[in-house]
Amino acid sequence: MRMNMWRQPMNTDRQALVLAQWLSPAYPIGAFAYSHGLEAAIHQGAVRTAGELEDWLSDILVHGSGRNDCILLRAAHGCATLEDLNAVDMEAQANAASGERLLEMRLQGAAFCKTTSAICGRSIPDLTLPVAVGYASGQMNLSVSLTAVMYLQAFVSNLVSAAMRLLPIGQTESQIMVARLTPLCETVAYQTEGTGLDALQSSAFLSDVAAMRHETLEPRIFRS
Repeated sequence: MRMNMWRQPMNTDRQALVLAQWLSPAYPIGAFAYSHGLEAAIHQGAVRTAGELEDWLSDILVHGSGRNDCILLRAAHGCATLEDLNAVDMEAQANAASGERLLEMRLQGAAFCKTTSAICGRSIPDLTLPVAVGYASGQMNLSVSLTAVMYLQAFVSNLVSAAMRLLPIGQTESQIMVARLTPLCETVAYQTEGTGLDALQSSAFLSDVAAMRHETLEPRIFRS
C-alpha cells in the first residue's frame, strides 16, 4: 500500500505554521505531564542550577533521545508502506530506555495521532511520538529537516518548562536557555540526515538512569 495521502504543495511559511500548531504546548498531547526523567535527576541533586540544566539538555540532544528521535522521525517521514512504518515504530519502542520513557512516547504519540487525524480527516495509526510526527509530516509533504528542528526545539522547551516547576529558574532565564539551545537543535537535526536506524544508541547514561529511577520516585509531580 503506497502512502501518498494528504499531499499538497505548501510554501515554507505554511509548513512552519502547520508544525508550529502541532508542536505548540496547546496541542493536546499532555506533554506538560512528562519530565523525561528530569524530575528524578533534580531530586537526586544531579541538576541543581540553570547551568547544569543546560548541560543536561545539551547531552540529551547530542548523545541521547534527542538525536534518536530525529533518526526515528526521518525514517518515518520516508516510509512508503504500513509495514515499513510499523518496523520503525517497533525500533522506537525497543530503544526506549525505561518503562516510563516508553509510556511517555506511546501516550503522547497516541494523543498526537488522534488530534491530527481529526484535523486532517484521515486516520493515523497509533504510533510513538517521534514516529507519529515524522509520518504525519511526510504525509503532509512537509520538510523533514524543518520538522526535525522544530520537534527538538519543542522537546527542549517542554523540559525547560518542567524544570521551572522544580528549580529556582525564572521565565526570562528559561527563554534565554531555549534560545541558546536552539542552534544545537538545528545542528543535531541536520546531522541525522541520511542516518539509518542502525545508528540508534544512547550514551546519555545519567538521563537514562534518571528515567529508570523516576519509576519509583515518591512523591513526584510528573509521569516520567
